[in-house]
Amino acid sequence: MGTELIGWMAAVILIVTIGRQVYTQWRDATSAGVSKWLFVGQVSASIGFVVYSWLLRNWVFVATNAVMLVTALFGQYIYLRNRRAAGARAAAAAKNPYSARG
Repeated sequence: MGTELIGWMAAVILIVTIGRQVYTQWRDATSAGVSKWLFVGQVSASIGFVVYSWLLRNWVFVATNAVMLVTALFGQYIYLRNRRAAGARAAAAAKNPYSARG
């Protein structure tokens, strides 16, 4: 049981760390410094790790990687939303540069 507890604790740390990054990106409504490839890679790796962990019957890693997959999908959604919003703001500013700053 001690070995599995170490695995679960490591899983919680990983999920909280990545979750915090996605939350900050959502809260600040910016994706500055975040590459779209981060989430593409995370989704791909998480799918592979869920299947691999399932085949090994390692439930710590099945659960962890399933949550990481959901986090990556949510992160990708936020990234795309923020990029669209930034593009819309830039287009509006270019159209009327004096409206936002008086």
